[in-house]
Amino acid sequence: MFERFSSGYYLGRLYVEPRDGDRAAIARATHEQVNEQLYTGDGVERTDLPVVMKLGTTHFTVAGDESVPSETLAVPESLVAETDIRNPPTLSEVFLAKAGRARQLLSVAEGLPAAGSDAAGLPADDSGRPDGPAGI
Repeated sequence: MFERFSSGYYLGRLYVEPRDGDRAAIARATHEQVNEQLYTGDGVERTDLPVVMKLGTTHFTVAGDESVPSETLAVPESLVAETDIRNPPTLSEVFLAKAGRARQLLSVAEGLPAAGSDAAGLPADDSGRPDGPAGI
């Protein structure tokens, strides 16, 4: 579902569709899998932390939701309106922020320092684990 794109992002293609509310979501199982592979360190940790994605020029956090179909990114209608998506659901390129980039983005959004492994509740990138959810 996602493949390495750059030092800060994975690139994936998901069906983007509008949803009511102000929070973006992907299938809960996918969210947990991405969160576990990308954002958690060694040991038992939360897998419900927000995943950070980018659609067009907008970054946003993404929650897991059992009502969202597999391979689908459900976003607030206002975000769909900001893109070139005209007839959703539409297969679109989306970016998934790697742990370091997500930490940086969340820190800026929350007004926290960007350095350090606990700045946004995400581990540092030096865990030695394979680099992310390329096979998801």
